Amino acid sequence: MSWKLKNDRPIYTQLLEQIEQKIISGEYEPGSKLPSVRELAAEAAVNPNTMQRAMAELESRGLIITNRTAGRVVTENQDILIRLRESRAADYTDEYISKMAELKYNKDEIIKFIQKGDKS
Repeated sequence: MSWKLKNDRPIYTQLLEQIEQKIISGEYEPGSKLPSVRELAAEAAVNPNTMQRAMAELESRGLIITNRTAGRVVTENQDILIRLRESRAADYTDEYISKMAELKYNKDEIIKFIQKGDKS
């Protein structure tokens, strides 16, 4: 697993986003067991407490479930997973539209640009 961490934002926030991405992209499948906090922290080269903070936030959002005997697993609740995926897609769309507006593209031009790129 490749971790891309920058110094421009809190590390735990970036960890949280990257684990969410792995969940909604299916890299961590619903119901699958996650590596331990220590394993993930070692992979990401971060303090285990920082990784624990990200995992606690994922649990509070309902994305992972902690089972004392089995460790942490990804939720199987499709409503939560669909909501997160749609939210992430909306964020990406907003970011794209904002960047295109900076280039002075209007709504119709953006739509045409997307349609043109859709013909691959």
